[in-house]
Amino acid sequence: MSKILIVLTSHSTLGDTGQPTGFWLEELAAPYYIFKDAGADLVLASPEGGRPPLDPKSDDPDAQTPATQRFKADSAANRALAATVRLDSLSADDFDAVFYPGGHGPLWDLVDDAASIRLIEDFWAARKPVSAVCHAPIALVNAKDVSGAPIVQGRQVTGFTNTEEAAVGLTEIVPLLVEDTMLTRGARYSKGDDWQSYTQQDGNLITGQNPGSSEAVAKLVLAALAQPR
Repeated sequence: MSKILIVLTSHSTLGDTGQPTGFWLEELAAPYYIFKDAGADLVLASPEGGRPPLDPKSDDPDAQTPATQRFKADSAANRALAATVRLDSLSADDFDAVFYPGGHGPLWDLVDDAASIRLIEDFWAARKPVSAVCHAPIALVNAKDVSGAPIVQGRQVTGFTNTEEAAVGLTEIVPLLVEDTMLTRGARYSKGDDWQSYTQQDGNLITGQNPGSSEAVAKLVLAALAQPR
C-alpha cells in the first residue's frame, strides 16, 4: 500500500482585500478519492497543523462535484482535515509521494515555507513523485535538486495561467503569478485552454493547470508509483 502526503495551505487572507482564501475543495477532494479508492494510505498536513482554511468560493453550489459532495459526507475525511499534521514534524522517508492541492493560499505561505521546501527536496532526491495542481505548483519553485538548481528548471510543468488569474480578477492582488514565476525559474511551462484539464509530467514531477486537472494529476501520481524507482 502506498502512503501519500497531501499538503494544504495554512494561509487564510487574500492579500489586503479583507477577503478570505485558503485551499480549493475540489483540488483536495478529487485526488483524495482517486488515491483512497486505489488503496493508498493518506496523511493530510499543513504548515501550522490543525484545520486549514477553506476558500469559501470553492464551497459555492456551482463549484460542487461528486467528489466534493462525497468528501463533505465522509466523517473520517473531515476528521483528518480538522487535524492536519504540522509539516515540520514529517519526514519524506515515511511516504511514497507528495501532492499539493491549490487554492490561492499557497501563493503566500507554501511558496517559501522552509519545512515544505525541505520535504519537496527530500522527496525529489529520493526519486519519489512530487505533484501539485492549479496554484500549488508555486510550492515547487524554490525547491532545489542536489546540484542546487531549481527542480523545475528545464522541466515540463504547468499551473494556473495568467489568463485564468485575470479571469478571476486577482492578477493585481496575488503576490506571484504561477505562470510567470515558473518561467523565471527556467521551467518549460506550458498550458492548455483556460479551465480545461491539462497536465504535465516530467519524470517524477507532475503538475496540473487548474481545478479540473486535479483528478488527472492524481491518476498520474498513481501510475508513477506503479513504476520501479
